[in-house]
Amino acid sequence: MRIVVVGAGGVGGYFGGLLAKAGQDVTFIARGAHLAAMLADGLTVESETTPFHVAEVRATEDPAAAGTADIVLFAVKLYDMEATAPTLKPLIGPETVVVTLQNGIDAPEIVGRAVGPRHVVPGVARISAVVARPGVVRHNGLVPSIVFGPVDPAQAAPLQALKAACDASALTAVLTDDPWRAVWEKFVFLASMSGLTALTRHAMGPIRTNPATRALLRESLAETAAVAAALGVRLPADLPERTLGFMDSLPPGARASMLEDLERGRRLELPWLSGAVARLGAANGVATPIHRTIAAALALQVDGQPVKG
Repeated sequence: MRIVVVGAGGVGGYFGGLLAKAGQDVTFIARGAHLAAMLADGLTVESETTPFHVAEVRATEDPAAAGTADIVLFAVKLYDMEATAPTLKPLIGPETVVVTLQNGIDAPEIVGRAVGPRHVVPGVARISAVVARPGVVRHNGLVPSIVFGPVDPAQAAPLQALKAACDASALTAVLTDDPWRAVWEKFVFLASMSGLTALTRHAMGPIRTNPATRALLRESLAETAAVAAALGVRLPADLPERTLGFMDSLPPGARASMLEDLERGRRLELPWLSGAVARLGAANGVATPIHRTIAAALALQVDGQPVKG
């Protein structure tokens, strides 16, 4: 099975690296200093639980040089989706399946417009990882896993093969018959965690223990679940409370990558997280005051430019 990982950041670097380390046929599409470092010195994953190094990495900046893939793991940032999706075309054969691993809910539609919806399935990456420096990915705490599933019967066989490759690589993978539910369950969690850690500039510990910010957390979870219901997505009725319980189990220092991006002056994925909740809520008659406020309060920093007085 030929696997091409588009985007070798925290998500693509970790999952693709683990597959490559186990001997799977993996090619990375990357760029800049990170690409150069991987070609020169391999890919290193720093982790307290699962550190590893891939000495020889196949990587290129040009998707056409990678050839047709059986599976594409699409792992670029949300704000790079529109520009990157059309570049996938050289990777697509008759049975190629693209697994989108972005946060949010927009990636399958965007990629589907570029390569055809029958080639695309929604996936979920459960991981906390960032590029620490060129050629090095730092994994933070959370036990990584990947969730995906077919939305068309023709996608079943390639995805079963991907599941087998993950199993052989010590990569926890879940093959589900309802991938959209998995995507929305993560979206309910992440839109709130990313939005409120970035808005308050605090980790989860103080947010969940202060009565005022805990109320915001609970209300923001309920807003996203209400939007899902309005769109016909079937989620458990107790999902917001269960998600809050999961947030209570996180280390006190847990924080979303959007807060780190904010502190470093990077672009934010805000328009596809709290921004998407507010947009979809407005379009479907669902009030989303918490997410609408988060999106408005951080709007001046979406492009990575700090607010100046």
